[in-house]
Amino acid sequence: MTTNVLIMAANGQISQLVEQRVLNEAQFSDIHLTLFLRNKDRLDDLANNDRVTLVEGSLDDLEDVKQAVKGQDIVFVGTVDHTSDDCQTKNVVAAMKDAGVGRLIYTNELGIYDEVPGAFGEWNKQTIGTGLKTALESDKIVEGSGLTYTTLRLPWLNDKDVKYDLTHKDEQYVGVSGSRKSIADVVLRIFADPEFLKNDSVGIADPDTQGMDRPVY
Repeated sequence: MTTNVLIMAANGQISQLVEQRVLNEAQFSDIHLTLFLRNKDRLDDLANNDRVTLVEGSLDDLEDVKQAVKGQDIVFVGTVDHTSDDCQTKNVVAAMKDAGVGRLIYTNELGIYDEVPGAFGEWNKQTIGTGLKTALESDKIVEGSGLTYTTLRLPWLNDKDVKYDLTHKDEQYVGVSGSRKSIADVVLRIFADPEFLKNDSVGIADPDTQGMDRPVY
């Protein structure tokens, strides 16, 4: 049976890593991808793939989001909501509830629960600044949505290989940086088993970077 997966912000680096693995690994051969982005020409190399549907639209537009969400089984939002009123998060939640789509994976920032310790935690807080407030509100909207959700609280990202530890909402964040490939790997683990990390807000980072006071690139 085909699983329909919608990837929103589908041209992002993490999203593209997810897409490549879905389309090239046998364990994901039953997944059909709907790729939602502002300019679908950016993924023109996938236009003729029979397992891919390209959809042009904006996360800021509720009607665009509603059209994309219809008929999906899993929605992955591969961008952090940086809008001042969290309208993107609200649009995704409203569209999924309207369409009866239950499984959401949403990216967010590390530090929204004051869970990042030490000098790096202070640096992170100062660097992201007021963005942490809207990021926290986004996570609260997702948590209170009634959907089966997973929030991925991203570290400062690099292009290294897959290596990560997971921490949960009530735990101290371990690490300061992690790879885009690692984030993609967690997303794919949820695609393979939608019960994995359900109703959780998780931190993801390379444990080898624990205790460092600046991101590792």
